Amino acid sequence: MSRTITILGLESSCDDTAAAVVRHRPGHDPEILSSVVAGQTELHSAYGGVVPEIAARAHTEKLDLCVEEALEAAGLRLRDLDAIAVTAGPGLIGGVLAGVMTAKGLAVATGLPLVGVNHLAGHALTPRLTDGTSYPYLMLLVSGGHCQFLIAHGPDRFTRLGGTIDDAPGEAFDKTARLLGLPQPGGPSVETEARAGDPKRFRLPRPLLDRPGCDMSFSGLKTALLRERDKLVTAQGGITVKDRADLCAGFQAAVADVLAEKARRAIAEYLALSPTEPVIAVAGGVAANSAIRAALETVSAETGVRFIAPPLALCTDNAAMIAWAGIEKFRSGDTDDMTLAARPRWPLDQGAAPMLGFGKKGAKA
Repeated sequence: MSRTITILGLESSCDDTAAAVVRHRPGHDPEILSSVVAGQTELHSAYGGVVPEIAARAHTEKLDLCVEEALEAAGLRLRDLDAIAVTAGPGLIGGVLAGVMTAKGLAVATGLPLVGVNHLAGHALTPRLTDGTSYPYLMLLVSGGHCQFLIAHGPDRFTRLGGTIDDAPGEAFDKTARLLGLPQPGGPSVETEARAGDPKRFRLPRPLLDRPGCDMSFSGLKTALLRERDKLVTAQGGITVKDRADLCAGFQAAVADVLAEKARRAIAEYLALSPTEPVIAVAGGVAANSAIRAALETVSAETGVRFIAPPLALCTDNAAMIAWAGIEKFRSGDTDDMTLAARPRWPLDQGAAPMLGFGKKGAKA
């Protein structure tokens, strides 16, 4: 399919309601005509994390408004579109279901084709949206619910080299923030505190670095931080501002070290494929962390592999990535009908064995 394609994308897998319009003309860079994201931070702030029922209700209330705003910003109407793309999983099932049902309603009302998109594929294909990256490339998907190294061979073909066996880094950041009395979301809070801290004061572990392969674990790191905090509380009746900054700096440095070493191993496996233009890309909410980005950039420079990190707005959940993934699938003739189901779990590498462990946000993909 060589014609210009314009797709509306919908995203509602966790706590961001999003709609976006993306257009692609063959031979040209993709255009993000609009991107609207309605966050829910305030709705969940009193609970220390995302409450699935509250998130689902908010998605139901905001999806149509986000669609209207995205179309208006793009200067288009529904009849100007070629298809509707929607996150069909993985994610919090209530939110995913809200998005799928909205997309089905729009498809039925307009007669437009429906394209179900894997949320993880949206992140994984973002380097093609922003940088025109060629297959195959290495992707580190690192977010609140997922962490895995993938080789992207095509829009629907991925090889998983390794992943987390328990908490994802974003989940560990959130838990660390709660342990230290910092606001949610935990990633930005911990990063801000860490800027004033000493990363070497506390000897926190680097889990699984003593084992071969690219699998990761972050649950024990969070537990180690808890123990260090409790030692301080026992010894001095609480923790100081300096203690908290040092704990955050130590935790962040440990995560960055683990990801950097595992990236080095993943790059070695990826280079065995002899890619013409080797690339390692990073996406997902944790990719916004500057210390982690810097560690990954160092590894990529040392191994001679180009490093790509999308703009911060496209690292966190958004619908532009879903629209783009929809375009890639639509061009290959891959569409869905009204039997499209919302899926709480949807691994990208269908042939890989399931990862062990269940975090707060469900089974690891």
